[in-house]
Amino acid sequence: MDQVPQFRPTYISTNQKTPFLELYVTSVIAALAGETIAYPFDVCKTRMHIQGEIASKSATPLKYRGMLGTAVGIIREEGLLKLYGGLTAMMVRHSTFTGLKMFFYDNLREIMITTNKEGQPQLTFLRGAFCGMTAGALANMISSPVDLVKIQMQMDGKRRLMGEPARIRNVFQAFGSIYQVGGVRGLWKGTVINATRAALVTLGDLSAYDLSKRHLMILLDSPDNRLIQFMGAMIAGFTSAVLSTPADVVKSRIMNQPTDDKGRGLHYKGTIDCFTKLYTEEGFFAMYKGFLPYWLRIGPWALVFWTTFEQIRRFRGDEGY
Repeated sequence: MDQVPQFRPTYISTNQKTPFLELYVTSVIAALAGETIAYPFDVCKTRMHIQGEIASKSATPLKYRGMLGTAVGIIREEGLLKLYGGLTAMMVRHSTFTGLKMFFYDNLREIMITTNKEGQPQLTFLRGAFCGMTAGALANMISSPVDLVKIQMQMDGKRRLMGEPARIRNVFQAFGSIYQVGGVRGLWKGTVINATRAALVTLGDLSAYDLSKRHLMILLDSPDNRLIQFMGAMIAGFTSAVLSTPADVVKSRIMNQPTDDKGRGLHYKGTIDCFTKLYTEEGFFAMYKGFLPYWLRIGPWALVFWTTFEQIRRFRGDEGY
């Protein structure tokens, strides 16, 4: 009988649930490492999402065309540091969203693991997808106000150039001003579409990485190494971008729109209204504005995140995730 290689994987690398504090801290550190490289793409992506709306409402031509043109325009008109505008809010977001997302997924995955005919643990695609989408949506419902602040900070430089007053000075002032205008409800503006986007992102990012990496290990008859992690991360990033870009565009529009004295949006009544206007006024492909920078942002971010995450686990003597 042929001997089975020692590294032959199942659908998951470990059955051990990671202690909360260890998983939380590891996730946040890995996420912050990813942002040092990928964050400027997020700023460019948000600007590209919003500029179509600005052009349609002011009858002015699009100022930025493409990712490179957007990045060059921001540097030339606002300075290099504006490519990192809103980074503090993103760091706060990761300290809540990413840590909670991984915690929820880890616990849900433990519940959803089944045993195959050979007695080995496995996680099927549908069960993995459920874990990812549920974890992403739950974590986002808690952290959505931080995402709102991040988007408004990213767009503040653009507001100044258009002659509009600045809204944001720092993260804490942003929370206070949003609360003053819209109350608690205002802090969770856009949560429905944001939670939908987070569910799709986590499906692509976390679930796709978890499952695709295991299949790649079997397909290539390879141990869990950096090549497997690289391919898994890039697959996860592309899947996440394809699934979530339309929701991400709508999220940016809803969260960036001005509100009346009761905290109601002046441009869109809600998610469905925004989708409808986006399609009818700007066309189907408007839903994929900023796709390239979004993918280029998620791909390297996922690579750095998962590589850092896995290396920290190995350093601590844990199995691959």
